[in-house]
Amino acid sequence: MKTMIAIATVTAATLSAGLASAGTLADVQTRGKLNCGVTGGQAGFSAPDANGVWHGMDVDYCRAIAAAVLKDPNAVTFVPTTGQTRFTALASGEVDILARTTTWTFSRDVDLKFSFAGVNYYDGQAFMVPKSLGISSAKDLDGATVCIQTGTTTELNLAEYFRRINIKYEPVPVENNADVQQKFLAGACDVISSDGSDLASTRSSFKNPQDYIILPEIISKEPLGPLVRQGDDQWADIARWTLNALISAEELGVTAENADKDAAEADNPDIGRLLGKDDKLGEMLGLDNEWAKRAVSAVGNYGEIFDRNLGEKTPIALERGLNSLWTKGGLMYGLPLR
Repeated sequence: MKTMIAIATVTAATLSAGLASAGTLADVQTRGKLNCGVTGGQAGFSAPDANGVWHGMDVDYCRAIAAAVLKDPNAVTFVPTTGQTRFTALASGEVDILARTTTWTFSRDVDLKFSFAGVNYYDGQAFMVPKSLGISSAKDLDGATVCIQTGTTTELNLAEYFRRINIKYEPVPVENNADVQQKFLAGACDVISSDGSDLASTRSSFKNPQDYIILPEIISKEPLGPLVRQGDDQWADIARWTLNALISAEELGVTAENADKDAAEADNPDIGRLLGKDDKLGEMLGLDNEWAKRAVSAVGNYGEIFDRNLGEKTPIALERGLNSLWTKGGLMYGLPLR
């Protein structure tokens, strides 16, 4: 999900204090835990179950990082954040990495001094309404009340879109996803506008999800991905190349089940480099050479992560679409590990 010009909430002092001081890896290893900033509960991306165990695509990414740097995918403390608090949590050092469906934008990268590790989900802003309204297009929303999370790019996108098509709406600002659901189901707003994946996640939690539809209009580009503080290139490289390793593993057919076998027997040099048999890529990161093998063994490749958390056999039931591999018509492309 997205956070717009909540930039003002991250003060200059906080940014100055939070700029990474070239030692995040050492801090994490000394602590023995990775502190990962996530949502307070967004099914498919990051949410705790009834036993307090976290699940989701972003959760799996954090477990992959922990496996790579701590040799233990469970050595993670998940820190819930809101759209308003997430950037302060990262800038201040409360979390080591933010994996919270955050849109990669110019201002976040440049002005807030964050470095994005890449894109783990290509998304776009959409609208969800009750079927009972009889609405089939966002162009029919003139005069509607719209629930939106504060501190997100949703707010700006919404204002710009409705101004462009010359219709009026009444925003209903809400701080977090749980409150959005509560207000929407209580009839406090006619519409929810958010990332399409977030709407599908929200709908899956409803008692009667079939009573709600996501309208066809996509009004923005929302490249979602994990991010770290600027100033620590080693940590940014670990975050970036762990994500690339998960994507490359899918391209190469390396899975959680076969990673150990492939590491021992691979005659494909790309697989050998990925799994630490050939070259010494791990040493370049300040890790051992099996960092990527541990990451894939712990959570699977990108396709396995997607299917387990968001795929068509889950309650969220999202198609791969733009998040398919580039060889299958999508945008997912593992950068060369060499």
